[in-house]
Amino acid sequence: MASAAGEGNLVCGRVDPTGRLVEADQMLGRLQQEAGAEVGQRLMLPQLAAVARLVRKLGIAVARPAVVAGRDYDVELWVRGEPDGDDVLLTIESWRRRPPQGARLEQAVRGEELLPTPRGEWATDADLRVTEMSSDLADLLGVGAGDVAGQPLTRLLRLVEGEDGEMPLLTAMAARTAFSGQLATARSASGTKLTLDGEPITGADGSFAGYRGRAAPEAKPVPAAANESGNAALGIDPALDHALRSPIDRIIRAADDIAGRMEGPLRSDYAAYAGDIAAAARHLLSVIRSMVDQPPQAGATIDLAALADEAIGLVEAQAEDKGIMLARSGAGRLDAAGDRRAVIQILVNLLGNAVRHSPAGSTVTIGLAAGTDFASATVSDEGPGIAPVDQERIFERFEQAEQGGGAGLGLAIARRLARSMGGDITLVSTLGEGARFTLSVPLA
Repeated sequence: MASAAGEGNLVCGRVDPTGRLVEADQMLGRLQQEAGAEVGQRLMLPQLAAVARLVRKLGIAVARPAVVAGRDYDVELWVRGEPDGDDVLLTIESWRRRPPQGARLEQAVRGEELLPTPRGEWATDADLRVTEMSSDLADLLGVGAGDVAGQPLTRLLRLVEGEDGEMPLLTAMAARTAFSGQLATARSASGTKLTLDGEPITGADGSFAGYRGRAAPEAKPVPAAANESGNAALGIDPALDHALRSPIDRIIRAADDIAGRMEGPLRSDYAAYAGDIAAAARHLLSVIRSMVDQPPQAGATIDLAALADEAIGLVEAQAEDKGIMLARSGAGRLDAAGDRRAVIQILVNLLGNAVRHSPAGSTVTIGLAAGTDFASATVSDEGPGIAPVDQERIFERFEQAEQGGGAGLGLAIARRLARSMGGDITLVSTLGEGARFTLSVPLA
């Protein structure tokens, strides 16, 4: 195997069917040693091992960016894996060393610059079959990020001619060159419009091996309802956004793998716990997205009763810890118009607040009802109630009825989301008699 002399050269390795790094150029071998193993032993670099497993699973070449930690430095690289008999051949390019990165959340708090989480990124092999896609782009296309590998890019996106009648991607494909400004439309029901840019990937032998690039969605205007006085969009610092999304994505992937017993047999109760972890992490991710991404879609038909049950499931562990019972009353099904993700987020916030402020042994109830124009879900608790002077203030950013209950953003986000769907959140409370928060959304 050829030796790699330094940055800019290709660095190669070979992984056998048991996951051992059986061959490696000097630089890759050094990283393996610094991770606590030798060449010939199991590959101890998780990012590269994941590429090898995916190649073996799909039987196609896979390429993606990665950051690998050495003993006292990090390496930013682009790794490509391809089947080679029973083995997987790893080819690393764009090898760039940099100082070690500290904990991402700690860096964000200190205001330091972070390596951005990949956004809108994709990669294909030489036949334009997808080898990698970032989770946010998969969400835009209405597909699962883990389900697109091996699919033709054109099955997910309909390429659109520019004003000059050209399709930059197809023109570049013929010449194996970079391209920009390729218009495309998602083939899913969302019909999202995007612009693609890409650059060619070179294989170990110097041949064309595919494309890697970015997709930028067409900007959408924010509905006026989301910007009413006192309910402007609730921003989050970009550094914190980058710091939070990546580890949460990893938690979801790891929990899904455990729940699906991807790493081997597992007791059913542990698999169920992993499923709960994945569900809670997805909810947390939806909270972050609601603060930085586009507002929810207001027109979809949802079953408010089913979403209430799902929200109860997400809060159940918190309630059990406090000895509080959760109950639901009303219709078994209640069709409404709104956004599934936003409604669950709102109900989880209202239920969580109710549990937090209720005494042990009490009951928190979510009651469903249909009016003339609106469907409603009312969360009632047996807590101390909220003073009249605080009942409007608690819907403002960073405001709380009492100290120590959180950041004071939950109700502000919830009301903004409700109003962006054409609904609202109202409160009825008397001191000493608990509180009743009602989410209303239009009937379907």
